[in-house]
Amino acid sequence: MRVLVIGGTKFIGPYLVRLLYERGHEITVFHRGENETVLPAQVRHVHDPRAAMPITEFPKELLEPASDIVIHMIAMGEADARAAVSGFGKRASRIVWLSSGDVYRAYGRIIGIEPPAKDPGQSESGLLNEDSPLRTVLYPYRKPATAPNDLGYYYEKILVEKAAFADPATPSVVLRLPKVYGPESNRDLATVYRYRHLGSWRWTHGYVENVAEAIVLAATHPAAVRRTYNVGEEHTPTVEGRLKSLPPSGLTPDDSQHFAVLQDIAYDTSRIRSELGYRERIAYEEGIRRTLGDSPRSP
Repeated sequence: MRVLVIGGTKFIGPYLVRLLYERGHEITVFHRGENETVLPAQVRHVHDPRAAMPITEFPKELLEPASDIVIHMIAMGEADARAAVSGFGKRASRIVWLSSGDVYRAYGRIIGIEPPAKDPGQSESGLLNEDSPLRTVLYPYRKPATAPNDLGYYYEKILVEKAAFADPATPSVVLRLPKVYGPESNRDLATVYRYRHLGSWRWTHGYVENVAEAIVLAATHPAAVRRTYNVGEEHTPTVEGRLKSLPPSGLTPDDSQHFAVLQDIAYDTSRIRSELGYRERIAYEEGIRRTLGDSPRSP
């Protein structure tokens, strides 16, 4: 199949493109050309300054001939999501959108923009499933933004998801990603070490290659149409539980983050596992080893 990847040159993108290529797909990557990475020679690159976020316009060469699958790695708000729906909604057989766990009301409670109370929509295990309540307050990162074109000003994955599903004819799939780690990003596992003082807190993580595998499944599995999936590890340990298997680190606790940690950000990932047969390509221990390398990380 012809697959268009919008973005795709950083972190998760190269893993995704290589997996798609290994499985026989014809791939085009749309980006500015400012962050080249090693990809198979057969991958087509379309360089265009319009690939800067937010992307609200697409060159004709991306629209004709139409791609079978569009994977939007960098839709960040309402305007760029609507532009992609307008461009590809009636051309592609599937559009995959990368969203985030920050859409959940539980996240809003942690950062203090929602009332600090337990979600009645959570399961008994305390996990957030795809039907758990979303934030009622939009634009969680707008307060420190200095201008409307700042990412924090227009960023809102809830509006991306709404645009994706607004038209029943648009064949969208939404993936709510966990905190991703790997050799290229979050490689010091600061999202664990800096919260060691919050030992009982849980935050779902995912190794980069495993997240790429989930995106491939969302793009190609026949059952994944007009569905939303949480992506991440099958079992989310506490911070204290993670630290037991990690080497020492010189990273100090981040006391500046006054999180309301009565609320975990722990996902129920059973839907993508049962419906699409998702399984981790890389075991947790191996992902940690590849991320940290042979020696503990320091600041």
